[in-house]
Amino acid sequence: MAELRIGHGYDVHRLTAGRRLILGGVDIPWEEGLLGHSDADVLTHAVMDALLGAAGLGDIGKLFPDNDPAFAGISSLVLLDRVCGRLREEGWQVCNVDVTIVAQRPKLAGHIPQMRQNLALHLGVPQERVNVKATTEEGLGFTGTGQGMAAHAVTLLERV
Repeated sequence: MAELRIGHGYDVHRLTAGRRLILGGVDIPWEEGLLGHSDADVLTHAVMDALLGAAGLGDIGKLFPDNDPAFAGISSLVLLDRVCGRLREEGWQVCNVDVTIVAQRPKLAGHIPQMRQNLALHLGVPQERVNVKATTEEGLGFTGTGQGMAAHAVTLLERV
């Protein structure tokens, strides 16, 4: 019987003026971006935390501390490559990833195909194994009022 592990990741970032909005490695034209030490890609951060959790390797704060200048402004897809390298070292392969972005605005549907393609490429899996969805909070909470964005990710790993 195969050894399988499920991981869940969650991340949140505040929206702020003067930053680019990067989600799943896609630069989305918008009046605000996400605040963070790296590119603040909330979607990719949730994916990384799900992967690390499934493998029992901690979280992205442990691997990439936000007080380390080496990670200032770094692309989260570069960090995802490093996470995937750690997974391979530990004998894990990604079966699938399912992600939900929580954001009132902007509309993200047109950007989701590129997000899926980017994640699949960096995860080393076929695109059909990566699912990305977006939802609003119907005006409720910090995401609903446009103060920030959040993302949830679930992943399945298999020991190779």
